[in-house]
Amino acid sequence: MNIVLLESLGIPQGLLDSYRSQIEAAGHRFTVYERTSDVDTLKEEVRDADVLILANMPLPDSVLDQADHLRYIDVAFTGVDHIPVKEALHRSIAISNASGYATESVAELAIAMMILLARKVPALQQACREGKAKGRLEGWTLQNRTVGIAGAGKIGLRTAQLAKSMGARVLAFNRSQVHCDWIDEQVPLDKLLQESDILSLHLPLTDQTRGLIGKKELECMKPGAIVINTARGPILDNNALAALLENGHLAGAGTDVFDQEPPLPLDLPFLKAPNTILTPHIAYDSEQSMKERAEIVFDNLFSWLNGTIKNEIKAG
Repeated sequence: MNIVLLESLGIPQGLLDSYRSQIEAAGHRFTVYERTSDVDTLKEEVRDADVLILANMPLPDSVLDQADHLRYIDVAFTGVDHIPVKEALHRSIAISNASGYATESVAELAIAMMILLARKVPALQQACREGKAKGRLEGWTLQNRTVGIAGAGKIGLRTAQLAKSMGARVLAFNRSQVHCDWIDEQVPLDKLLQESDILSLHLPLTDQTRGLIGKKELECMKPGAIVINTARGPILDNNALAALLENGHLAGAGTDVFDQEPPLPLDLPFLKAPNTILTPHIAYDSEQSMKERAEIVFDNLFSWLNGTIKNEIKAG
């Protein structure tokens, strides 16, 4: 088998070399490339590949046209909206993801954003840097507040558990039934929006969730509520969110994801919105999560080579 890694997995070279040794000892070839967005280069890199490994780099549909030998795509990421899932499955190419590798990392960042925004840290930090006192800015704690979790998968549930441990009332919106001690109530989306002091998004990007939280939904939220998005950018209308932050209806927002991968255009309205925390898609990225991701990815690979598909993606 010709196994091709299309981008860095963010792990030490020694660890990657150990995986390479295992692959080559099993009689397979392992080729590593630098990440590229050049389609012609990608077509050459995948031409003879039986297996592709990639993280969050986009894989255009047209690249598959050159991948006549491709049988398996091993995605080092939870989401798979950046690869042509439907086309790959149509061509009988199996797909796995690395579900679960960043659960702790993403949940901790979501909680950190909640606390910093509730305590008005962005504005207070700016005042401090400008030699001012805090004035009348006064924050609040998560205790006895309502945290709404939209998407109660592994990351959403861990975020809920952390919020619950801090004394919050936790609501959840999820398409399937949720059973766990740290969800106080599972509710429809409209109730989640209306009752949450903090809304935290943990939904996958699908045809059903794209644009799910728009102007109308945001206007339904409590005055002074906070929105956190560590899921996928297109789930949320960031321009509408920026407008509601500017007019004071919403009190703050933390986002790690946008409609495009950073760097972002400097004229993006959201970049100038008040009381925001913006990070360039780093929620998944920690020292621990990168090593755990590699373990899952190569376990997926060796399992597939031995005839078993783990973490299989069956639909786009």
